[in-house]
Amino acid sequence: MQKLSNRTSTFTDSVIRRMTRVSLQYGAVNLSQGFPDFSPPAAITARLAEVASEGPHQYSITWGAQNFREALAEKQSRLMGRTIDPEGEIVVTCGGTEAMMTAMLTVVNPGDKVAVFSPFYENYGADAILSGADPIYVPLRPPEFGFDADELEAAFRCGAKALILCNPSNPSGKVFTRAELEVIADLAKKYDAYVITDEVYEHIVYEPNEHVYIASLPGMFERTLSTSSLSKTYSMTGWRLGYVISTPEVIDVARKVHDFLTVGAAAPLQEAAVVGLRFGGDYYRGLLRMYAEKRDMFLGGLDRIGIPCTRPDGAYYVMLDISEFGYGSDLEFCLDLARKVGVGAVPGSSFFKEDVNHLIRLHFAKKEETLNDALNRLEDIRKKM
Repeated sequence: MQKLSNRTSTFTDSVIRRMTRVSLQYGAVNLSQGFPDFSPPAAITARLAEVASEGPHQYSITWGAQNFREALAEKQSRLMGRTIDPEGEIVVTCGGTEAMMTAMLTVVNPGDKVAVFSPFYENYGADAILSGADPIYVPLRPPEFGFDADELEAAFRCGAKALILCNPSNPSGKVFTRAELEVIADLAKKYDAYVITDEVYEHIVYEPNEHVYIASLPGMFERTLSTSSLSKTYSMTGWRLGYVISTPEVIDVARKVHDFLTVGAAAPLQEAAVVGLRFGGDYYRGLLRMYAEKRDMFLGGLDRIGIPCTRPDGAYYVMLDISEFGYGSDLEFCLDLARKVGVGAVPGSSFFKEDVNHLIRLHFAKKEETLNDALNRLEDIRKKM
C-alpha cells in the first residue's frame, strides 16, 4: 500500500478532546473542554422547536441564509464601528473551527509562513500545517502574557504573510490592549501582512478591560479576516455556527473555500439562531455579569485551596501552576488529577511551543453546583496526588 498523506505526521489527537474522554472514563468533573453544562437562551431553543416542524430543512444559500447574514451584519456593524455588508462581507461557516480554516486557506499558499502567538489554541498550528504553511511562534510571556514587539517584527521580517490573533485569548485569558493592537496593526501594514482573528470570546471581557476589534483600527479592515462563532456567546457549542467577516475581495475567495469544504452550515440552526443575533444589549451585559460571577467564585475557591493561578481578563479559562507537585509531565499530572481527584484539566504543554510543563488549564463555564463540586474535590489534591 502506498503511504498516506504526511500532512498530519506531526499531529496527535486533540489533547483537549482527549481529556474530555478521560474525564468521562473516570467520572471526573470535566473542566477541560470549554463547553457549558447549561442550555442556550430559552428564546433560541423555543424557536428551534418551531423550526423542527416548519423548516427550513434543505440547504440554505451556501455562504449563509439571508436573514442570518442580515442579523449578523446588523449586530457586528454596531460592535465594529462600520457598516458590514451582508451580501458581500460575510460567509457563514460550520463553527469557528471551519471559519479559521477557511480564512487560512483564503490567505496562504503552500510554503508561506504564518505567525502564531504562543500559548495558542491547539488548532492554530495544525491549521497552518494543513494549509501547507510554516508556523512561526511568537511568545506571550506569563503572567501578563505580553509580547515583545521586536520578536513579533522578526516573525514578519522572516516572511510571515499572516498573524493569527486570538483575542480574548485561549488559554491565557489575555485581552490585547488598544496599544498592543496598534503595534500589531502597524507591523501588518509595514510588512503587507494579514491578520486572522479568533474573537469567539468577544462578549466575555471583564472590567476594566475592553474588547477592541483590530479590524476597526485605521487601515485594518482591508487586511483582517475576522472570525468568530455563536458557540460561546449563546452557549451552543454543538450548533457549529461560525463566520468570517472581511472585504468583498477576501470574502469572494473565502466563499469558494467554504463551498468546497462543507457546502454550508445547518439551515435549521441558522434560522433558530437569528433570534439570538437580534438580542439587545441587556443580554450581553447579563452574559458578562454571569461569567464575572463564575470567575470570582471559582478563583476564590482556588485561592482558598492555595493553588497559584492566573486571573483572566477575558474568556473563561484559568491556568494553574502545578510546580509544587513535582511531576515531570503535565499530561501525567492531568491523568492522575482525573483518576485520583476527579477533576478534568488540560496539560498546558498542549498550548505552548516553548518547553512549558508546569501549567494546566481549567475552565469555569459551568453551573455553580458543578464548580463547587470541582472545588470540593480539589481540596484534597495534596493528599491524593
